[in-house]
Amino acid sequence: MHWTIAAAWLLAPLGALAQSPPDQPQSRFLRPSVRIGEVIDYELLHNHESSLEVIFPDSTAKFEPFEFVGKTYYPTRTRKGRSLDRTVYHLRTFALDSVQRLSLPTTVLHGRDTLTITTAPATVRLKRTAPAPAFDTPPVLRQNTALLPVEQRFNYPYWLAGAAAVILVALGIVVGFGRTWRQRYQLYKLRKNHVYFLAQYARHVERFTLSRSLTNMERAITLWKNYLTTLENNAINSLTTKEIVEHYQNNGDVKQALRIADRVIYGNQLTDEEEETEEAFSLLRNFAERRYDMVTTRFF
Repeated sequence: MHWTIAAAWLLAPLGALAQSPPDQPQSRFLRPSVRIGEVIDYELLHNHESSLEVIFPDSTAKFEPFEFVGKTYYPTRTRKGRSLDRTVYHLRTFALDSVQRLSLPTTVLHGRDTLTITTAPATVRLKRTAPAPAFDTPPVLRQNTALLPVEQRFNYPYWLAGAAAVILVALGIVVGFGRTWRQRYQLYKLRKNHVYFLAQYARHVERFTLSRSLTNMERAITLWKNYLTTLENNAINSLTTKEIVEHYQNNGDVKQALRIADRVIYGNQLTDEEEETEEAFSLLRNFAERRYDMVTTRFF
């Protein structure tokens, strides 16, 4: 019993160290004060290990008491295994608090794990332009709680007739244009996912080119498989290279690109020659674009 307790005390620090949180993101306002309605820049920085994927908030995040105006994104800078992500948000406020605070979270992706980290609140002072009141206490308000008669003018027959007309028009629009709208919405989602895939794929390729890390190449291949799985509603992300080639009827581009990737990743045959790996990345990207064009043409 005593040996079990002692072993637990000895192993506890090791477990805490293995689960230590990632680096804390930093945030600040680029000016110490702001006027009502004036645009102010809010900078969000996250310095982290290059193996981590960090997602910054977009325009749908909660910026209270501020309003989102726009943002400026800066490319990730990686050096000696450390990456720096930076985004400047352009905000404005109409709140009257003398000191206003804002804290935005960043999301860290590490494999299947997701961790949301909130920055320490950044503060900014409100610069008032109106003169301060001359009195120390607010004036006394005169109360008048007497009720006044209100004439009723609500016309129920007209209201019911108008509601029925609106419902009929809405049903006609849904029946006549519902399928077209659904197709446009599906095309919008496909286009959005395709643009996101191209951006993330290019990011992994750039990181591989800079670091020559096999992890970045493996992430690019995994992203490619997951994108085609979503695009075509199949399960190629769970298939082997041979099964994927057979699934696409022995397509030459897919076969050649995955053969190069397997040799580099699993055979650890990475050389200083970049032509082969660049060719593999290019073949997979072009194949994904062709599959996207093929899927979208079905809606026309």
